[in-house]
Amino acid sequence: MLTWRRGAQAVGVLGTGSYVPGRVVTNAEAGERAGVTGDWVFQKTAIRERRWAKPDEATSDLAAGAARRALDDAGVAAADLALVVVATSTPDSPQPPTASIVAHEVGAGRGAVTFDVNAVCSGFSYGLAVAERMVAASDGRPALVVGADVYSRILCPQDRRTVILFGDGAGAAVVGPGGRQQVVATRLASVSEARGLVGVAAGGSRLPASEQTLLDGSHFFVMDGRGVRDFVDEHVVPGVAAFLADNGVRPQDLTHVVSHQANGRILAAMADRLGVPFERFATTFGAYGNTGAASLPMTLDHLRRSGAVAPGDLILLSAFGGGMTMGLTLLSAV
Repeated sequence: MLTWRRGAQAVGVLGTGSYVPGRVVTNAEAGERAGVTGDWVFQKTAIRERRWAKPDEATSDLAAGAARRALDDAGVAAADLALVVVATSTPDSPQPPTASIVAHEVGAGRGAVTFDVNAVCSGFSYGLAVAERMVAASDGRPALVVGADVYSRILCPQDRRTVILFGDGAGAAVVGPGGRQQVVATRLASVSEARGLVGVAAGGSRLPASEQTLLDGSHFFVMDGRGVRDFVDEHVVPGVAAFLADNGVRPQDLTHVVSHQANGRILAAMADRLGVPFERFATTFGAYGNTGAASLPMTLDHLRRSGAVAPGDLILLSAFGGGMTMGLTLLSAV
């Protein structure tokens, strides 16, 4: 576990943006081949619909769309970026980094450092933590952090445990000195013994893609849903409570909670256990489902653009994902 607090130079969010594909996929469509009805999907997840990318859309396309909107919101020119980080577990390809593609697409200068982060659904939190530290320790040039995933490409259409949950999308934040929402504290943690709860078996060096892996479906994403719910109960909720206590914050002091949008039932249970009214949770799962590393920045963008954030508000960013990983960030609006 790693924890740190704001240093001498305050760093925060200068602007945000999000982007989703145009294709809307209803519960009925997502559940049809998996043998479940649209009503069943809603009852289990509180998700109404999601977006899936077109065949010619890749993760970098969605990421670049969100990045452009974040840069515009921040009033920052891409040429001035010092760093571009893309958090994804569905990159365009194993090489090069998707961040390099995004940097080129948005017009980042030659001096911009680019790399990807894979902490699955916690990826944006990890990328934000790295960017915040690098900006604070450098000359103050801004950084771009993007969370983007195209999960529709790795879902088995017959697996009702996954195909009904996931959508495609991207969210981005420009990070720099000052900022509208300043980083107060950050905590990153992993529980590696739980790494088997989610994953994709094939396509890496252990099990390279082959005709056999295609036949047996090893290239599809799999998830132990009950195990993930238990992980949230046993690690995420206590982890959030400890993080807040260590920073002198009571759950009732939080104005907004931006959590990974796993599904509505998990978020409602988290709110109940933390003692935070559910109406303080910003949500996008109803319209977009679980968008992986994109869900946190997409939801933060929607919250900021709703006009609900006021000076003095405390915002908790809470992410959890495969590995199993957890990322927590406390923001203070100014």
